[in-house]
Amino acid sequence: MFEIIFLGTSASAPSVHRGLSSQIVLHSEHRFLIDAGEGTQRQILKSGLGFKRLDRILVTHGHLDHILGLGGMLSTFVRWETMPKIEIVGGEEALNRIRDLVFGVVLRGEYPDVEITFRPIQAGLVYEEDDFTVSAFPVYHRAPGCFGYVFEEKSRRPFLPERAAALDIPHGPWRGDLVRGRAATLPDGREILPDQVLGDVQPGTKMVHVGDTGRTDNLLEIVQGADTLVIEATYLEEDADLAKRFGHLTTRQAAELAVEGEVQHLILTHLSRRYRERDIKAEAGSIFPHVQVARDFDHYRIRQGECVRVEE
Repeated sequence: MFEIIFLGTSASAPSVHRGLSSQIVLHSEHRFLIDAGEGTQRQILKSGLGFKRLDRILVTHGHLDHILGLGGMLSTFVRWETMPKIEIVGGEEALNRIRDLVFGVVLRGEYPDVEITFRPIQAGLVYEEDDFTVSAFPVYHRAPGCFGYVFEEKSRRPFLPERAAALDIPHGPWRGDLVRGRAATLPDGREILPDQVLGDVQPGTKMVHVGDTGRTDNLLEIVQGADTLVIEATYLEEDADLAKRFGHLTTRQAAELAVEGEVQHLILTHLSRRYRERDIKAEAGSIFPHVQVARDFDHYRIRQGECVRVEE
């Protein structure tokens, strides 16, 4: 299961009700911050999540409405938080701009104990944990080196307790070995093979996050079969010319991608303050039924085939 908390959902400039782009993705004890528009650290505090373990930052691109909040946030981390190291990953151009912001302005002349690492990425695997991966893929926008991210649990074979009970396998390390795909020798000397107690392979939950982008044709294979697609929807279709001019999507384009990619659920973000939320949802909903329009501090839990908003 993945969780996503929207800290800012506005495009380009904040509104009274929406901050600038930022999200936190969680999986068990792991946390990832995606982008940090102006005011992100206050949004983190207001959300109740706090800064603990928020040491991996994924950047979609280097436009200021996605990175300007990093300056104040890293200043706070350095001065007040017990975080020994922070890794910021993204395209080379975006990282250069963030480096200038952090070391040329915010921490100029200071040498903090916190180890801040800038890690340029290309398309492919970014992080691999025991049970899930984070991968990057290129997207088209007005800035060079723009990326989206796929969060995907590894496929697994479920342990079937009824089979274990029928084989009289005691609780303990033997079952743990079998869950991990290793043969187990029981106290009575019998050897049990994983195939005897494991079910068929089940794919893991897949969530795709797309920041600013002006095209969808290059994303179809990436989003295919995703349990949830989080993507920008800056303009309504009536302003398609503006969307094309500035390298953004219309709500219709985002919804059509969800249909073509056989996505289970769609969450729209990066919304222009010129539109009403109900109009955004109506345009998308006429094409793809399982759609949500994200608001600041919305919290979703994402499992296979499910995307549930958590009511606080």
